[in-house]
Amino acid sequence: MSPRDDIPELKGRDGEGSVQVHLDPATKIDSAMVFSIYGKGGIGKSTTSSNLSAAFAAMGKRVLQIGCDPKHDSTFTLTGQLQPTVIDILKEVDFHAEELRPEDYVTEGWGGVKCVEAGGPPAGTGCGGYVVGQTVKLLKQHHMLDDTDVVIFDVLGDVVCGGFAAPLQHADKAVIVTANDFDSIYAMNRIIAAVQAKSANYKVRLAGCIANRSKDTDEVDRFCDRVGFKRIGHMPDIDAIRRSRLKKKTLFEMDADEDVLECRKIYMQLAALLHGNLEPMNPESLPDRDIFEFLGFD
Repeated sequence: MSPRDDIPELKGRDGEGSVQVHLDPATKIDSAMVFSIYGKGGIGKSTTSSNLSAAFAAMGKRVLQIGCDPKHDSTFTLTGQLQPTVIDILKEVDFHAEELRPEDYVTEGWGGVKCVEAGGPPAGTGCGGYVVGQTVKLLKQHHMLDDTDVVIFDVLGDVVCGGFAAPLQHADKAVIVTANDFDSIYAMNRIIAAVQAKSANYKVRLAGCIANRSKDTDEVDRFCDRVGFKRIGHMPDIDAIRRSRLKKKTLFEMDADEDVLECRKIYMQLAALLHGNLEPMNPESLPDRDIFEFLGFD
């Protein structure tokens, strides 16, 4: 008998060779439209997520934003400060989740946006997928999703394992934040592959990409044309965004300067587009060697 005889057949469940835990049907989010925001580390996912949450709130939607990063800084512009993480709060009660109340881990931010920081395991230990699962389970137990219209998962960095991909099990639409440079587009190609693997067994579909803090979009658009993807937004490198981060505010709380109003308009347009009948996309990511050669900028 081979030691591999006890390994379950996982082909086709969550991507070729996946060994991650399949989604527990009890934690399925079926009462809201769910978005997962991905992109290279430092590309501006949290800024994008928070301002999209604010834009949805300005549209009259009931919004919940879940930060999925041990840095727990996804929602600080919505609340004005760093929030404690779900994993840290669970540790305080020795993981007896029944002792927690919603107010222990949910904070109301600008526009009534409900803010949660899932956090993550200590460096080098555990799995982020477990943390995401526990967070959604708590939200379901406390009926926090029953009166929610939009859920935004703000997910750290590139997708390199099932833990990072866990929010895709809950999402309706995945959005990639990128820039007009080699590293950002290279990461986007990998994220496309991850989402496409998940879409075989979950409802998630790719909604498109947002070119962030970029003067030009020519290389992003060239890549999208090559793989069958689409850019759905462009946020130029505007100083209002830098100022908003320093002030710990979303753009929707800032003084109505000309550049602030320009940014708000872009985020409102994005929110309306994402919440509408946006046609899902089915791009084909490039193999590593091909994308490396394709991105050989002049």
